[in-house]
Amino acid sequence: MRTPASGRWLLLFHQIPPKPEYVRVKVWRRLQRLGAVPVKNAVWVLPYSEQALEDFRWLLEEIVAGGGVASLCRGEFVDGLRVRDIEALFRRRRRRRAIARPRAAMPRGARARGRTWVTRRGVFVDRIASAWLIARYIDPEARFKFVAPEGYTPRPGELRFDMFEAEYTHEGDRCTFETLLARFRLRDPALRAIAEIVHDIDCKDAKFHRREAAALARRLAGIARPAATDRARLRRGGTVFDELYLALEAPRRRTAP
Repeated sequence: MRTPASGRWLLLFHQIPPKPEYVRVKVWRRLQRLGAVPVKNAVWVLPYSEQALEDFRWLLEEIVAGGGVASLCRGEFVDGLRVRDIEALFRRRRRRRAIARPRAAMPRGARARGRTWVTRRGVFVDRIASAWLIARYIDPEARFKFVAPEGYTPRPGELRFDMFEAEYTHEGDRCTFETLLARFRLRDPALRAIAEIVHDIDCKDAKFHRREAAALARRLAGIARPAATDRARLRRGGTVFDELYLALEAPRRRTAP
């Protein structure tokens, strides 16, 4: 799937069968958490960004997996709705949310060594966490490469993660970190806890209701400031995940016989 190269808006068109009902509810909740607004029945819009493109693509795959039909395009509104009309929809949505907000291709399990792991530039939550997991537990000799989100053709021997059509990426409702845990059979309880935290931040569905998610999201947002290079983000993010792992592992060490 490819999206047009220009246009201010990203639009998701979908049709979801009436049964099972949970699919419709799940999609609606995800759209709400993404901050999308409806401009027509079954047409939702976000301002174009690489993050919005990623979010809508994962949602599109979930809709199709649930038996629905969906398509994604980027463009401008020509007739009917004007730019200020769309902007007004987002302003109203932000006001409502502010009022409602409380005040307070490898074989499964195979091991990789010294591979080049490719992901989209501008790494953030799932990609920072996944790179940390790869370097610490999957491929200690890993090299990382950052590319444009679309149009990249992998070279022989490269492994892609957390990008469209990658070898390791979202599967079903799992984020890439969770996929890596499953595919490489990593069963460490502290890693599983990190996976739940990363899922809640990245997938925006509060599936695990991890109380650590908000604090981690703030720390990663500070690391991912616009001036930071991808390698700097991985380096600083790696320290954050090292600390988080030790904090989650400590109670288990204290209770071990």
